[in-house]
Formats: sequence, C-alpha cells, structure tokens
Amino acid sequence: MTEHILDELAWRGLIAQTTSEEQLRAALDQGPLSLYCGFDPTAPSLHHGHLVQLVLLRHLQRAGHKVHPLVGGATGMIGDPRMSGERVLNTKDTVAEWVERLRAQISRFLDFEGDNAAVMVNNLDWTGDLTAIDFLREVGKHFRLGTMLAKDTVARRLASEEGISFTEFSYQVLQGNDYLELHRRHGVSLQTGGNDQWGNLLSGVELIRKAEGTAVHAMTTPLITKADGTKFGKTEGGAVWLAPDMMSPYAFYQFWINTDDADVVRFLKIFTFLTREEIEALEAAVAAEPFRREAQRALAWEVTSLVHGEAAAQGAIDASQALFGRGELAALDEPTLAGCAQELGGVVLEPGATVVDALVASGVVDSKSAARRAVQEGGAYVNNVRVDDAELALAPEHGLAGGWIVMRRGKKSVGLARLAS
Repeated sequence: MTEHILDELAWRGLIAQTTSEEQLRAALDQGPLSLYCGFDPTAPSLHHGHLVQLVLLRHLQRAGHKVHPLVGGATGMIGDPRMSGERVLNTKDTVAEWVERLRAQISRFLDFEGDNAAVMVNNLDWTGDLTAIDFLREVGKHFRLGTMLAKDTVARRLASEEGISFTEFSYQVLQGNDYLELHRRHGVSLQTGGNDQWGNLLSGVELIRKAEGTAVHAMTTPLITKADGTKFGKTEGGAVWLAPDMMSPYAFYQFWINTDDADVVRFLKIFTFLTREEIEALEAAVAAEPFRREAQRALAWEVTSLVHGEAAAQGAIDASQALFGRGELAALDEPTLAGCAQELGGVVLEPGATVVDALVASGVVDSKSAARRAVQEGGAYVNNVRVDDAELALAPEHGLAGGWIVMRRGKKSVGLARLAS
C-alpha cells in the first residue's frame, strides 16, 4: 500500500503546522487537490528557505496534486514585514526583472507539461488594476484590526522604535486576497509556506471563509536550523542562493558537502528525493564510518543536481578533486574556476608577481618566509606542478581558463590568483 503523502512529508520533517490535519488528509484523499505557494521577488534569487517550499511542491505534484507556484509581482513591491525593520522598496522595473529570474528558477523544479502540469501565476495580474476603493470595500472589510495587530511580526514592529508603515501592515491583506483569487480562479484550497508565514496563511483561510463561506487549508514547513540551534546558511545569517551568478555551483556543492554529521540525515530527508531505504542506509553509514562522509557526498550530489543539474554537480566534484591534485585542472572551464575563486577568495596580482607573492596573496601561507620554506621543502605547487624556484615570476602562460592560477601548499591549502591585465 502506498504511503499517504502527509505521512511521507511528516517523516521527512516537512510539516510544522496545519489548519486541520484530519480535514487536510481527507481533502488530499479526495484529490487531486489544487494548492499554491508564494515566492516574493525581494531579491534577484531564491535561497535555501525557498528550496524547502519547492521540494514540498514537487512532492505534492508527484503525488498527483495540482500545483500553482505564485511569483509576487504585486506583493514584491511591498515586501513582507521583517522583524529587523522596514524594507527599502524596489523600483517597479527591478521587481519585474526579479519576477522573471524567479520564474526561471522555479520552472526547474516542477513539471509544467502533461495532465498534471503546474501553473505559474503572478499576483500582479489581479492586483495591478485593483482600485483602492475596491480593495477596501471588497477585501479590507473582512479583516479585523485586532487580529492583524496581534500577528507576531506586526506586534514586535509596533513595539520597536521604528514601528511599521501602513504599506507593510497591509501585506497580510494582499496575501490573503491572493488565496481568495486563486480559490475563485483555480479552485485552490491549500496554501503552503514557511512557519514564519503562518499568520499570513491564516489571513487567507479566514478571508475565504468570510467571503465564500468555504473551509480551506494551510500547511507550513519548519524553519530549518542546524542541530546546534544556529541559523542555516552559508554564514551566520547568510543565504544559500540558488542562482549560479550569486553562488556558484562549486560553492553550492561545498556548502552541502560540509554538512555536520548531526544534520546530514535530517537534510537528506528534507532536501532530497531519496527513498526511506536509501536514507536509512546512509544513516547507518554515518554511524559506522563517519570519516567516509558518504551521506554528505550523497546530499551534495542530490541537492546540487536538483538545483543546477547533473553536469554542474559533476563539474563541482571535478573541480574539488583537481584543485587538490587529484584531477586535471586544464579540463575546468572559466565559470567553474571563477566559482572556485569566489569560494576560496581569488586575488588579482600585479604583473611580475612571484610564486612567493602569489602564495601569500592567495592565503595559502601567511608570510613570505613560510612561502619560501614551502618551496624549499618541495610542498609548493602552481597548477598542481611542484615548483622549486620561489622567485619565479608568474606569466600569462601560467593562466588556466579565465587566467586563473591555482596555488597550493601540501594537500589541503589551496588558493586562486590571476595576473592583472
């Protein structure tokens, strides 16, 4: 017997709250259910938090349900209120550009053809021509100020010195109206989102109840943290971007392969589509032979392939091996080497820079004396070729694709540099 989709999602750690699990389970059983999740263009790329939602949507589509990813061309002009203070409003042209970038990213994750094709929507289509009077009469009348003020983010912002503008305060009404419009246009009866969106999701549920007399559903995913309680990101508070021009596939792969043993099994459940049996086998491998990092390699491969494609994932593996002397550097293309430089901190050298200069500038060693010692001891490499002349001047012919030169000391310390043109 096939496992119920809610049980599958719960096992994977993808459910935080639902309006009513019993009623949602029954609705999914009657299926196919139409659902949506919103993605606001408040940056030129989606990030790891959005990835959780995209994975959830893909699971639900695979289970036969009708998925409507929404890119917020309207709500992106406002911005969901943040705990940290008022957003800077982006221009309409910037929002429109970012809408297209997000649409392209989302299209990688879902199937937009066939009998169960996903349907991409933009809330600017029904909000752009909505007048202020119509908005207040038809939508605003259903919202109660006490309920809106009690929402956690709003309450905290009101208690702060900065307060909250009416613009951001109205965001929950706009999002609620999105659910109502999609319910009317496409029969949508489930909205998903991160657990920090719970209040906004309920605004839509309540609006539909009042306007249509219909009960609909909401479901949130947990906010992902590490086992030690710290934020999940490239750095403290930093985003793991899905766009390759904001975080290279190499850097993206490195982020996942460096996952701690305490987190890797949980992340395999959340971010990959490996089966329960496959994940349990990797969990056993972590317990028995953690030094092999088999689970981390599987996680990095699966997530990088999902986001950037298998070719980019293999390129990241090839680059990792080549940088440390276990592969052919000449086979790496310019984008891959540029991504490595972005992650490792590539530097630009003045013409005539020596091996010593490059080893120090690229961070491979911390002083010129250490650089000379590394050369004397036979542990310094230029493009994986051992060098014995510390004062050798680097020249354009040393450059790989894009002019990058790989400096290495021993087996673990690597940096990239290139000569100024």
